Amino acid sequence: ARFSGPCDTQPLRTKCGNQKSCPESSFAFKVISGAANVVGPSMCFENTMRDSLGRGLAGVGTNGQLMKTGVFDMYSGDIKLLLDFLKAIQSGTIVIVASYDDPATKLNDEARKLFTSLGSSHASKLAFRDNWNFVGAKGLKNESPFEQHLKNEAAKNKYDGWPEVLEMEGCIPKKMD
Repeated sequence: ARFSGPCDTQPLRTKCGNQKSCPESSFAFKVISGAANVVGPSMCFENTMRDSLGRGLAGVGTNGQLMKTGVFDMYSGDIKLLLDFLKAIQSGTIVIVASYDDPATKLNDEARKLFTSLGSSHASKLAFRDNWNFVGAKGLKNESPFEQHLKNEAAKNKYDGWPEVLEMEGCIPKKMD
């Protein structure tokens, strides 16, 4: 008889360490927002990890391969850098965004509209020190199902002056409509 004890069953490793594996027709992702102004956000796409990203908004553009990454300081940085990043995104490109510290102080109407055009339903409402994770795509016809937004509310904040960390994982269809 063959022994089949606990040592025999190794848990299957999924891409990005997600709870469920993704079908071949999709990409695995995980996004974790920053914690207050202490721990930077991290994002994983198909097992390629980016972490300890800087203050503001961290963005990744991909079409299956990581094409472009950027960190945009939305408290004291130049909004033009974010606008250039967003405007350069090609049709069909997936965009992954995580916030850290403050995603909104420098976020102007043009940037908010660009995020909305990528499928965001919360970009228009982002405020000082809110937490936000978002996955969208250029050419998306509907709102993205991959978005989280947690308001900075003193009575509910987990950290002094900041809301709790947001964590989102899932499978992005390779062809997004």
